[in-house]
Parts: sequence; C-alpha cells; structure tokens
Amino acid sequence: MKAAVMRAPKAPLSIEDVTISKPGPREVLVRLKAIGVCHSDVHFWDGAFPAELPVILGHESAGVVEQVGSMVTAVKPGDHVISILSPFCGTCEYCLTGHMSVCHTVNRELFQRSVTEHPRLSIGKEKVGQFLNLSSFAEQILVHENTLCAIDKDMPMDRACLIGCGVITGVGSVFHSAQVEPGSTVAVIGCGGVGLAAINGAAIAGASRIIAVDLSDQKLQLATRFGATDVVNPSKVNAIEAVKELTKGGVHYSFECVGAKQTAEMAYHMLRPRGVATVIGMIQPGVNIEIPGIELLVTEKRIQGAVMGSNRFRVDFPRLIDLYKQGKLHLDDLISDRIGLEGITGAMQNLLDNKGSVARQVVVLN
Repeated sequence: MKAAVMRAPKAPLSIEDVTISKPGPREVLVRLKAIGVCHSDVHFWDGAFPAELPVILGHESAGVVEQVGSMVTAVKPGDHVISILSPFCGTCEYCLTGHMSVCHTVNRELFQRSVTEHPRLSIGKEKVGQFLNLSSFAEQILVHENTLCAIDKDMPMDRACLIGCGVITGVGSVFHSAQVEPGSTVAVIGCGGVGLAAINGAAIAGASRIIAVDLSDQKLQLATRFGATDVVNPSKVNAIEAVKELTKGGVHYSFECVGAKQTAEMAYHMLRPRGVATVIGMIQPGVNIEIPGIELLVTEKRIQGAVMGSNRFRVDFPRLIDLYKQGKLHLDDLISDRIGLEGITGAMQNLLDNKGSVARQVVVLN
C-alpha cells in the first residue's frame, strides 16, 4: 500500500510502498477513504513529542472493512467504520466504571502486536512504527477491533472521519467531561477543529452564552457559524477581563483547545466561583500549569483534563452522526480543504503556521 512515511522531524513526508500484514486474532484490515489532518499529528511531526521512526502518522480516519482476523465480533467485511486512537479492553477498572477513554493509557500492550510477532507495518526488513494504534496517513490500516465503530453506509466518509478525533474530543469534552448545563456560560480558547467542535457542542448542550477566544479574526468569524455568541481576540483586549465583563464575573465552563501553559491558566482565570476549566490541548511534556492554590479552597474553581472527550465511542459516534443528519453538528463547515496523500506535509505546515483559514484539511482516497 501507499503511505506517507515520517523519517525525521519537520522533514517532508515521503510517499512510500509499505507492507501491511494480514489480520491476526482480533485484528481488522480497513481500506481508508478519508483522513483528517489533526494538530496532534503536527506535535509529533515538528518534534514537540517523541515518535518511533520511521513512522506513519495520522489518526483521524474512516473507511471500509476489507478483512477480519479470528475472534473479531465487532465488525465484518463491507462495514463502514470510523477509527479512534483510544481503544478499550472492556474488562479493566476504567472500562467497567464507564471511563473507556482512559483504558488505552494504561493497557497499551493489549492493542499492539508483541515484539516477537511480525510487525503490522514494514518496509523491506525495516519495522515501521504504528502511530497511536492507527497510522492513518495510508491507504489501509491494520488495527485492533476495539479501535473501530461501524456506522451507517450513507454517512459521507470525509465528514465521518472528523468524528474520530477532533469532533469527539471537542463535543465529548462538553457533553461528558464537563457536562455543560443548559443556560450556562462557556468560553472556548482556540478555534481550530477541536475548539470549533467544542463550540458546536456547547450550542447543542444549550449554553446561553458561548465566547470564542482566538488570535485569528478569521477563526473567530468561523466560530460564530458553530454557535459562538461572542468573540474575543487576546491580541486586542485582555481576554480574561473581557470574558468576565461579558458574563458578569466569569464563565461556568471553559475549554482550553491550544495546548499551552498560558492558555490553560487563562482558562482557569476566566471562571466564576465553582466553574470548571477543561484542558483539551496537548501541553508539551515538562510544562507545568500554575494556578493560585488558595482559590481552589475559597472559590471551589476546578481544573481538569479530558482525553478524547471522555468518550464511549461506540455509543457516541452513531449519536453524533444523527446530530449531523439533523443539521445540528456542522461537519460540512469544518472542512477547509480536500487533498491527496502527497498534500499532507503542506497541510501540517498550514497548521504549524496557524493559518486562520484552516479548520480541518481532509485527505480523500479513491
């Protein structure tokens, strides 16, 4: 198969012929049809996070099941599926208490082949790293069955793929992690794909005021199409004071969708007493967040993390598709460009340069 292979940080990805293995027990081979280019891919491509090299990046994908291995029960050949980077085992403490999205962080070895087995991906005798259990910048993926959710076949693939990361991360953080209440106030910092999804989710949840915060006026304008009632550009005003003024004391819920110390602290300081700040962005290893300790006691403000929107994806994905079909989830407006495999390097550079016109760039395959 053809795949976009990363061999060095910040170097252009090379389109190479990669050998993909046959499905083993509980493994599924999927022919991909659409792949979203996410900022999380950029974090590994630009060297901010370590990656096993060579590696195929990509983790936001949708396609059609081609083959299944033994013991597979979740999907069958011909099924249309969305992938997710947070598989679940179904038997650990986190799965059994309804926190499936955490399972993959403590049970990593369950979803990969062992070092003694033939690798899923290789070029000649060289093993190719599988990124986040998926490696979606390719024509096919070979994955554990619990990374997949079967969906309706009438769902367009280029929209479906977005649900597998950016949308579930943003909307899920609103619905599950923070549990935004109708009539409450919300601030979303960072209006890329995940931030726009969080804004959309807050609107669906019934928030009365949704404040979009971003340095790009283009992204702020786009945010209003997803449900933002107000916009704040921190390059022009003090964002914390502006949000507090708009809400007469601070928001009930804030969402950090950038992945930086400054914006995480900003999300906390925008809260009113008993408010909840949810950090969604990928903050680099070694970076710590500083907040006034005494405020945690006297104001009962809270700050929390959320991985992949605290999802229950086999329940969530069909529901999100229904919301899209009802016109409530604005997946069409998320797509800023459609490209081929050879366009991925440029797409990631666009995200790295923080181009205001870019929401989600989608690789479309025949």
